[in-house]
Amino acid sequence: MSGIHPTAIVASGARLAADVEIGPYCTVGPHVQLGAGTRLVSHVVLDGHTTLGAGCTVFPFASIGTQTQDLKYQGETTFVEIGDRTTLREYVTVNSGTTAAELTRVGADCHIMAYCHVAHGSQVGNGVIMANGASLSGHIVVEDLANIGGMTGIHQFVHIGRLCMIGGMSRIVKDCPPFMLVEGNPAEVRGVNAVGLQRRNFSAEAQTAIREAYRILYREQLSTRQAVERIRAELKLCPELESLLAFIAASERGIMKQAGPR
Repeated sequence: MSGIHPTAIVASGARLAADVEIGPYCTVGPHVQLGAGTRLVSHVVLDGHTTLGAGCTVFPFASIGTQTQDLKYQGETTFVEIGDRTTLREYVTVNSGTTAAELTRVGADCHIMAYCHVAHGSQVGNGVIMANGASLSGHIVVEDLANIGGMTGIHQFVHIGRLCMIGGMSRIVKDCPPFMLVEGNPAEVRGVNAVGLQRRNFSAEAQTAIREAYRILYREQLSTRQAVERIRAELKLCPELESLLAFIAASERGIMKQAGPR
């Protein structure tokens, strides 16, 4: 293939679309699959049972699909999947799963900036942005359109809700509800991600409902159970509120409750 630089090493078992570009000094393992139009700029390592979708770009010194750092790993076959049109910048690391058949996934249209880490078994949705140096520990769920600020560390098994915005250098140890602004060390819910809601063309009614739900959850000195009961009793439920309430009900670690200054 003319799209493979002569210094690149591509194992014979790798499955590459015809228009893939593989730059200088890249290494592609025998179980890797690359979709149409995907480009490895240079010095990229792709290993393990790893699939990249169409139109992805991987920048120098990224390492994707390598063995988990989890010490419980016993040599099982595990997987990594990267969705279409996702960009992985310099020195990004995405590790394979730990237990047999476990998948680490980054969705479509994500922008993962330099030095970010996605650990074993994490599930990153579509349209997610991770700024430089953000780190996901194992088994984290990040829902669609979340934005994670630079140098943020997220504890194992934490769940980040849809369109949640996390400020840089935050320490996240509790689940972060959808549509919220979260920031700090220790992190606190600071308000509603109003700019994100506007940019994503949420209806005026949905934006108002989310702001009212935030007020009840974080400004009324209620327990989570009491706040949920009041939201259901006082607010007209819409799909956005239903998703917020479902997130709270499913939380195993508990949601981040403390609110920062007005």
